[in-house]
Parts: sequence; structure tokens; C-alpha cells
Amino acid sequence: MSPAFGKCYDPTGATWGLPTYPWQLAPDGLATRRQLRARGLRPGGQPITAQIMRRSRRRKSGAQVAYLYRINQAKQVRPMTAARWVALDKAMTARRTCPQCLTDAGYCIPTSLGVCVPCAYPDNSMEVAA
Repeated sequence: MSPAFGKCYDPTGATWGLPTYPWQLAPDGLATRRQLRARGLRPGGQPITAQIMRRSRRRKSGAQVAYLYRINQAKQVRPMTAARWVALDKAMTARRTCPQCLTDAGYCIPTSLGVCVPCAYPDNSMEVAA
């Protein structure tokens, strides 16, 4: 095993408190939240079983971590009800509606601008149209 993986390999959990495996070398039967979701499952309140770790220069801690859950204890994802679909539709409509001109922009308005692009830059919109 390479030295880069040596710090990430701790199947007993002595160093990190949880069994730790290098990236992409987790044992079968364990999955991350995203992997569970891809299978239509969710952790369902079960405790974290293990973690996978890899070195990362971008993180302050120097490592990127993902928690693992048991697949056999995972539960099915709750189905979307009609009320949830309505609430999601209202929320997405609110994100697309410009508070200044009150029109549907057709895209989610950037939070950095707070308004649609034509309202944020009224002078530039005339140059683009010409």
C-alpha cells in the first residue's frame, strides 16, 4: 500500500475513532449518502458505520472525508406527495420571479444580483439587443 493510503487505512478505528478506508477501497455492503440515494435508499437514522478518506490540498484538515452507512439497514426514500410537489413548484417559481419587474426570468435569479440580469444591468441590455 502506498504511503498516501497508509494514513487513510485504519480498519479498526484506532486513529480516527471510526473504521477508515482509502478512497474507493471501502468494503462491500457500505455506501455513502449519494450512493444510497442512487439506489433509492436513505440512511434512515442508522449511525455512521465507517468513513472513507483521501488527501486533499483544498481542505484545511488536509483530507476529504465521506461517511459510510450499511446498505442492508438503509430504508426506502419517502415518495413525493402531491403537497410536496406543489410546495416545490411554488419555491422554484419564487426563485425565478424577479422582485423588481415581477416577470418569470426563465432561470433561477442569482442571489448575488437579487434581480434578473436585464434589471441588474439596464444599460447593457440595449447594446445586446441592437
